[in-house]
This record gives sequence, structure tokens and C-alpha cells, in this order.
Amino acid sequence: MSALTSVSGFPRIGQNRELKKIIEAYWKSAASLDDVRATAKELRARHWKLQAAAGVNLIPSNDFSYYDQMLDTAILLNVIPQRYRRLAFENPEETLFAMARGYQGERGDVTALPMKKWFTTNYHYLVPEIEPSTEIKLNGTKPFDEFNEAKALGIDTKPVLIGPYTFLKLARNDDAEEITIDKGLVNAIAAVYAQIITKFAELGAAWVQIDEPYLVLDKEPGDVELFKTLYTKILPARDGKVKVLLNTYFGHIADVYDTVNLLGFDGIGLDLNEGKDENLAAVQQYGVNSATTIFAGVVNGRNIWRNNYAVSLGLIDALKQVTDNVAVSTASSLLHVPFSTEGETALDPAVLKHFAFAVEKVGELVEIAELANTDDDQRKASAALAANQALFDGTRVTADPKVAERIAALKPEDFVRQPARAERQKQQREALGLPLLPTTTIGSFPQTKEIRAERARLRKGEITRDEYDTFIKAQIDACIKHQEEIGLDVLVHGEFERNDMVEYFGQNLNGFLFTKNAWVQSYGTRCVKPPIVWGDVSRAKPITVEWSSYAQSRTDHVMKGMLTGPVTILNWSWPREDITHEQQTEQLALAIRDEVLDLEAAGIRVIQIDEAALREKLPLRKSDWHKKYLDWAIPAFRLVHSAVKPTTQIHTHMCYSEFNDIIRDIDAMDADVISFEASRGDLVVLDAIHDAHFETEAGPGVYDIHSPRIPSEAEIEDRIYQILDKMDAAKVWINPDCGLKTRGNAETWPSLEHLVAAAKAVRAKLAE
Repeated sequence: MSALTSVSGFPRIGQNRELKKIIEAYWKSAASLDDVRATAKELRARHWKLQAAAGVNLIPSNDFSYYDQMLDTAILLNVIPQRYRRLAFENPEETLFAMARGYQGERGDVTALPMKKWFTTNYHYLVPEIEPSTEIKLNGTKPFDEFNEAKALGIDTKPVLIGPYTFLKLARNDDAEEITIDKGLVNAIAAVYAQIITKFAELGAAWVQIDEPYLVLDKEPGDVELFKTLYTKILPARDGKVKVLLNTYFGHIADVYDTVNLLGFDGIGLDLNEGKDENLAAVQQYGVNSATTIFAGVVNGRNIWRNNYAVSLGLIDALKQVTDNVAVSTASSLLHVPFSTEGETALDPAVLKHFAFAVEKVGELVEIAELANTDDDQRKASAALAANQALFDGTRVTADPKVAERIAALKPEDFVRQPARAERQKQQREALGLPLLPTTTIGSFPQTKEIRAERARLRKGEITRDEYDTFIKAQIDACIKHQEEIGLDVLVHGEFERNDMVEYFGQNLNGFLFTKNAWVQSYGTRCVKPPIVWGDVSRAKPITVEWSSYAQSRTDHVMKGMLTGPVTILNWSWPREDITHEQQTEQLALAIRDEVLDLEAAGIRVIQIDEAALREKLPLRKSDWHKKYLDWAIPAFRLVHSAVKPTTQIHTHMCYSEFNDIIRDIDAMDADVISFEASRGDLVVLDAIHDAHFETEAGPGVYDIHSPRIPSEAEIEDRIYQILDKMDAAKVWINPDCGLKTRGNAETWPSLEHLVAAAKAVRAKLAE
């Protein structure tokens, strides 16, 4: 008999992105809401049956969402701000989409909820907004409906909920500030969760999983007491009829494990990948409650590499020295990996065998559980274990000596740009001749259906490269002309030749591999297909110089060269596991440095090096921030741009992260200008910029591009004045939140017209 197996969560977008396609069709009025519901139901059934067929004991339900689980949780708790209630939609899905995307129509005009990165992943969650008038109560029946839906198929599932502690710690008030967690709020939230547990007991659920990833962060005063208070009120609702699994992931809970253990949860889920040493040590130190099962999270839910069975079995064996009650689990939801390696025929079988996506990880989970309950002799005779071990024997790739030589030759001065930034900024103002409050965009313009179709035709050999290039040049010409007409100051070429800001560069660098269908959900219906770092990285040839030079030749305006930075390329790729992230980032930095210098030599005077994902992989424990990340990530960025001339202006961009706590480190990147997401966060980063005496010129985004609504000129003008309350006008840039690739032309150009008009209006008033 194998050990109990549990999957924390499963990808919901579908093997062929079926959910994305039907929801986007609905948004375009090309499908009905009933069509969306039918596709969703079909996907849920397919995913439950797949896990059941694999032999998983505890299959998750309520891990499905049309957009985001935090948003679902807010709605379940009746945390729906009044501005969305006033829209008075007939269908709850319409309210959900308005909260996620904003709404502009006959019922009103509302912006979307703020959106932030889910811990250290590239997944984005909607930030719950609790108003003073919010009445916390059970709202809707989604978790129960999906449990019953699976039961009707003959599948008993384990309902999954985001926990009350994590919800409260991530929620904000209507001023985008941390909420005041008073006794009344705690009691109300706990009462709803107790009600949910009671209901699942009545429905016959054996287990309920409550996710509390916020437990892996550093604890603030009152946090442990808050957690204890919540669960002291919730756990009695079990009444001996249902078991509660407290699931944690993305780190360790060593500082609170003893408290968790003493509360008497039926199961405790521990991440034995990212929190391996600390979690194991805590179990060994404090033991395990006799009625508690430890769910050993040994199957990594965040990488695409095959599990090393010997390592996982060693961890399970170590736990079994402390307790007999050990289940085998994924370390986190499999939401963060692609669906299946099936169909990846472009990859050599010798390469593909090293990868495991969600479906394959489910198989690994079951296989590890079977091996965990065998004795040493049986394991040694296991063909499965031998086949797995063969993947880890020997060297997978051959190192590139030229890359090693370049890194060995680096000197401290290669990481420092001269002269100092203040002097550079003076020279740049004179050289570029830009007005006060210069306007620009983040880089990409809408990738229309026509553009994607031409790229597909090129890929299929239906058109020649020359024909494709002629088409792209026409797109660039039109984009430049339109930017000139509306009055933008610093232009971009639109990135029409690029599929993705990371994949495009990976395709032009040595050391990368690519998949056909390895899509991962980033937010809502937005999916990304990260490249795979397979070997040592170097630049094969110039990547962007030809297109940037062409664009600059078509205008007298300043044209911005667009690059993706080394930290973001690594963070938005599947990194190697045989060398460190620091080593991989340094290799990437040298490759992008070559591109920066070639752009400068070609006459590009403004170069943007996007580090959208810099904050994303910041360790969750503050004590690890510098030694495990920032001490090499920041120098890697400096290495990219340190050799350019003082008059070459270096921009960078960051999106959907909390910047306040590392604002000085961002300043230390030594860029000349930074643009970042700010509109969904109600510009709270401005206080940090002000308090840190930020030296970098900055463009806090003045409108949200992830919503289809068009901001008015007055709305943007008001945003600019909010920025000027905290920043010197001489250091402010006016730009949208992020790239415009995912938007349509119908909302992009009016929004930019309003942005330029607002900037000009404010300039005029400042000149009076």
C-alpha cells in the first residue's frame, strides 16, 4: 500500500488554453456566458478524472477560477466594494469580471481592483478591498457546487480554500493601505470559515485544505496571535466529521511550526523544496501531534524538471523517523507549471525526458508514494527508481569555455557606470532636449490578430522572411506616425516582430530551448510560455539593432531601444538547477551588455532595459534579501549598462510588485529613469520615493493598461498632480503602467491621446 497522496492545486486554463479562449470570446461578445460555464465544467471534469486515473487520493476542488482564487475568496466572503455592487449585474460572473478588469459602459465606469504578484511567482492576484461598510458573510455556493459536481462524477475531492490569515494579511482598505484587523473583523471571518467547514462536513468531505502561504513570511507583532485566534474559532467546526489540512508553501514555517502543531490540525502541509532544511528541522525539534499527518511537499510545483526520487524519498524517510503519519504532496499548486509534455514533439526525446509538467508531476507524486512504502531491498530493485536516477547521473550539458572566460575576466569597475548619475542626468537633458514631464510608453503596442497571423504564416513557410519584414516595417511606420501625431515625446517601434519579451530574446541567445504549448497562467486569461535555460548563455548575434535602427531612421524624435534585462529573463524562464541563479544571471548580463553597446553604436540614445520581474523573486524572509538575491541581482543589472556614454539614457521598467521596501536598492541599479506600475496601487509607492530621496527619474504609471477602460484626460491630469505632490517635476515622466501588447488599438490610442493632453495641460499650468 502506498502513502496517501495529495495535489494542492491543478492548472485550470486547460491543455490548449480552452478557458482563456472561451472567456476572451465572451468578452468580445462572440460567446455566451453559458458557453463559458459549459467549457469550465468540462475542464473541471477532465482534470478531476485525470488525477483520479493517476491514483491521487486527495484531488483538489475549488482550485478552479474564472480569473483568480483570491478574487473568488473575496466574493465568497462578501468583500465586494460598493462601486461594483452598484453596477447591479444579473450574473455573478459579470461582477467578478468587473472587479478584475474594470468596467466602462451603460451601467457605470469603475476601475479594477489592484493586482499584485502572488508571493515569488509570476502569477498575479487581485487584492481584496475591505470597506468600512463591508459585511463579512458567506456569499454564494461556489466551493460546495464544485465539490458536488465532482461527487456526481464519482470523484470525492478535497475542497481548497485560501485561508483567513493570508486573506487578511493581503487585503487592503479603500485607500490601498493595510487594513486594521480588529476583533469584530476576525470574529466575522472566522465565523464564515467555520460555517464552510460545517457545510463540507455535512456534504461528506473527508478533508478540507486551507492554504496559508503568508505563514512563510516574517512575523510582525500580533501575527501569531491573529493566526491562533482565527483557528481556535474555526477548528471546532470539524466536530470530528471532517479533517482540516493547513497547507503552506513557498518557504518554511519554522518560526511558527510549534504553534501550528499544538493547534491540532489534522494535516500540516510543508514545502520541502523551498523550505526544506528549516521545515525538516522544526519537525525534528518539536515533533508531530499524534493525530496530525505531515503532508510532505516533495514534488516541486514551480519548476519543469523531473523530480529526483532519491532526494524526495530521503526527506520522507527523515519525516518517518519522527511520525508514522506522512502523506506525499505537491509542494504547492501545479498552477505554476504547464499542463503536459505531451505534444512537445519539437524537443529531442533525450531532452524531453528531463521535464515534468503538471500531468507528469502527478505521475511522479504517485510513484514516489509507492516507493516511500517499500523497504530498502525493494527500492534497490525498483525499475522506476533506477530510471529516475539515470536522469541525474553524469553531466547533462557541456559548459561553454568562452562564457566562463568572460565571467572570470570581470573586474569591479565593470559594475560601475561613470560619471555619477546627477552629472549624467544634466548631460542627458541637454543632449536629448526633452520637455518637462516627457511622455513615452513602456515599449510594446497592440499585437493584433493580423500581426499574429503573419508571424504564424512565416513560421509555416507560407511567406518569405523578406515579405514578413516588409509587413513589420509597415506596422512600425504606422505606429511611429501615430505616436508623432498624438505628440508623444520619446517613441518606441512597437515590438511587432516580438512574440514575448523573454521568449524573443531567448530565441536569439545560445543556451535556450523552447516549447510548443507549455503555457502558464500569469493573470486572468493572460498566459505566458517561458523558455527553458538548458546550457550556458551567450549572444549568438545582434538581436534588436536592425529594427531599432530602422525605426530611428523613420523619425526625428528620440527613439527608445527596447531590451529585457538579465534578471527578468531568468525569472521568467525555467532556470537550470545544476548551477546557481546568480551564475545564470551573470551570463545573461554579459549577453545583454553586448546588445546595449551595439544599440548605442547604432545611434540609439535612449535604451530601456526592462527588469519587470526584479522584485518578483525577492526572498520572502527579509534576512535573505541581500545575501541570497539583491547582492547579485542589482550588480547584474549594473553590468549590463555600465559601459555606455554619459549622454546615453538608460531606462528600466518594473511592474506589479511592491517596491516600497526595496526602493533604495532600486535606486542602486543606477538607471537614469525608471517606469513602474502604480495606478492599481493608488500611487502608494510615491511616499517611498519621497522618503528615500530617490535619485532616479521616474514615471509612475498614470493609467492601468490591464483594463480595457479608457481613462479620461481629467483623470490622468489628476494622477499627474498626485505624483507632483511627492516628486520634483524635473524628475517625472508620464507613461502608462506597462506595455500595450495585450490591449486593442480601440482603447490604446484614445488613452494615449488623453495621456499626452493631460501632460501638456499640466506643463502649461506649471509654466504660468
